[in-house]
Amino acid sequence: MKTEFNYSFPPRREIRKPLKKKIYIPIITKFWTSHIIAFLWMAFSIYVSIPWLDDLSEIVTFPIALFIITGISYVPGYLNAFLVISLFFDKQPPFKNEHPNEKVSVLIAARNEEEVIARTLRYISKQDYSGPIEVFVIDNASTDKTFTIAANAGIMFNLDVRVIKEEVPGKFNALNTALKSVTTNYVITLDADTILHQSAIRLLVARITSSPANICAVAGSVLVRNSRGNLLARIQEWDYFLGIASIKRLQGLYQGTLVAQGAFSIYDTQRIKDMGGWPDAIGEDIVLTWNLLKKGWKVYFEPLAVAFTDVPDTLTHFAKQRSRWARGMIEALKQTKPWEQPEPYIKYLTGINLIMPYLDIVYTFCWLPGLILSFFGYYWIVGLTTLLVLPLTLISYGFLYYYQKNVFKRLELRIRKNILGFFVFVCFYQMLMSPISTWGYIQEAFKLKRVWK
Repeated sequence: MKTEFNYSFPPRREIRKPLKKKIYIPIITKFWTSHIIAFLWMAFSIYVSIPWLDDLSEIVTFPIALFIITGISYVPGYLNAFLVISLFFDKQPPFKNEHPNEKVSVLIAARNEEEVIARTLRYISKQDYSGPIEVFVIDNASTDKTFTIAANAGIMFNLDVRVIKEEVPGKFNALNTALKSVTTNYVITLDADTILHQSAIRLLVARITSSPANICAVAGSVLVRNSRGNLLARIQEWDYFLGIASIKRLQGLYQGTLVAQGAFSIYDTQRIKDMGGWPDAIGEDIVLTWNLLKKGWKVYFEPLAVAFTDVPDTLTHFAKQRSRWARGMIEALKQTKPWEQPEPYIKYLTGINLIMPYLDIVYTFCWLPGLILSFFGYYWIVGLTTLLVLPLTLISYGFLYYYQKNVFKRLELRIRKNILGFFVFVCFYQMLMSPISTWGYIQEAFKLKRVWK
């Protein structure tokens, strides 16, 4: 069965929920309640894994056995449990003004995007945002007709489009070049292959203008456009729809969305200029967000502001993208240490990234070989406790699916039932992700050449 997003957008209408009397639970209570339950789950995992730990210790010694099992079972189980309970507590605050009208700027860094740039601009022209929108398309050393097509599309769709040449390769260079010309209070970054739901800009601006003064950025919700493609694209549909969205909801709950992704996010322009623009990094959006958090600013996530992007449909392209993301995380950790963050929740959220290389490396070099050995009857590494991670994963995805389904209903979009993609995503996706992420860590360790695409 195929999954399909319906892009026939209805007339603008208020997106409101019926007023209900709510019980306020402080964030610190949510934080520690989630931790207590997560630790209890991990304690249960440790208890039932004692025979497995003893058996593996006889083969590789106790310290090595504990190192392996902690990385493939205890810590993932704890993180999944923390995610599940946190999602249960998550509630988005209402908008103060759902129809803002102040002028905003949109920056689109484009390198050889002649096939998609006109489509992206057309969807911007269909926005139900009542305020002025100025668009900067930065042609970043393209060798095709990106510049001409973008300029003509602006005229065709009656958009305020300014096309700028930036011959020095690098997305951060392109964005910083355009930033010099931005005079609006808020600036939105959008990938050249990303299209917007008709209310995306309105709701993104509504969230940041409805937020406290210390909110400097809001990440939009990025989903998969080309999900009718091959199996790889169909798997990624669930990663964006469930996996990435759930992490952003968790981070947003604790007031620290860790990546205001360049694909679709809004920023306070002055805050970005105060930071000196986007940094020279392969994960420029990650490093920028962490630096903003380090200054005491906060970042939110708005699930109703939806954009659809094209994901890689070849393994080579996918590996380049995800290894670049992993490398960007390491860059951010090197530039902004978790213990340097002023907020305790942000210390914790960024600190989790310190153990991600450990989890990916153990999964790649221990769990995957252990899985192969299990087919030959050797259950030294892949044991019963590893299966305890699966129920929590399914529960967390169940929570998020229910939430996302309601989000889509409010936006009058529909989700197709991509059953095969979901099965492969749950059972096999990590087998792709961990080795690719490990390769990204190696690239950063040896300072290999950066690749934008």
